[in-house]
Amino acid sequence: MEKQDVLAALAALAHETRLDVFRRLVRAGPGGVAAGRVASDLGIPPATLSFHLKELRSARLVTGEREGRVIRYAPDFGVIGELVGYLGENCCRDGSGCGPLAAARAGVSPASKRPRNEERAGSAKKPARSRRGVHR
Repeated sequence: MEKQDVLAALAALAHETRLDVFRRLVRAGPGGVAAGRVASDLGIPPATLSFHLKELRSARLVTGEREGRVIRYAPDFGVIGELVGYLGENCCRDGSGCGPLAAARAGVSPASKRPRNEERAGSAKKPARSRRGVHR
């Protein structure tokens, strides 16, 4: 994958709605999902969804196939794999072993050194605040 392709893919994913759409398509798997279903699942107006899908297709992250009156969109896992490969191809070349890779194999987030499931569970709980911003 060329650097310009990587930049285009990352730019396409650097938008909240597009990232949500992309993640919804990845969840659907290689069979994809109809555009109307994505719109209803995410609560996005069809015209807005169409714009974001166009950007994701332009970055080659998703494909669209017409089935009668419906367009089914699916993630291009080949391109996604190339993107991830490009981002990680120099991982730990200057040192011995790969810290992030070893942490991923162990199920630990390198940033926090906590198991991923604990990290997610803890992030959902935020202290309640009153109107003045004081913790209750």
